[in-house]
Amino acid sequence: MRIVGRITDWKDEKGFGFVVPHGGGDRAFVHIKAFQPGSRRPAEGDLISYDAVKDSKGRLNAQTIRFAGQKIEPPRRHRQIPRLPIALGFLAAVSVGVGLGHLPMILAAAYVLLSLIAYVMYCVDKAAASKGQRRTPEANLHFVDLLGGWPGALVAQHQFRHKTVKASFQLTFWLTVLVNLVVAAWLASSGIAERFAHNVTGG
Repeated sequence: MRIVGRITDWKDEKGFGFVVPHGGGDRAFVHIKAFQPGSRRPAEGDLISYDAVKDSKGRLNAQTIRFAGQKIEPPRRHRQIPRLPIALGFLAAVSVGVGLGHLPMILAAAYVLLSLIAYVMYCVDKAAASKGQRRTPEANLHFVDLLGGWPGALVAQHQFRHKTVKASFQLTFWLTVLVNLVVAAWLASSGIAERFAHNVTGG
């Protein structure tokens, strides 16, 4: 017998919450993976129907979840962004540019250093999200990405599956990548990056 209830205490970043059945009864744990394929992302207060199943520890879990009145459509295949190949390919291209003398070494060093910083920041934020601790502000992540840390951010997104679902974050992220590439290309083509490298190294 399926139960009808409303989602409560939903934590979208973590993908879980609880459901309280209509007419009273024990609430059940709800996980994003228990929704049927083709479902939209749940939100606080959504009306759902589900099967209540106890796990090995006797805790009540909601399974085979449907949104009330929703027609389940076959899941669509979404093209996955090749984050890791893009990041490694870009860093390799920068290295080749330095080797051929088209790009100053300091530019490549900046990308590597900022990528390491971005990678660590994403790693720390993922750990904080899993433990329910204080998160790294998204503005801080975007700022490091904008400066040139986006290759490291792509590696972290690929490895930890972090910040890949939230559409608003991804839109801003790719905008920072575009702006960074435009600025980097202008610095390299105008000779400003090379002059700055000579001033720094005294060459």
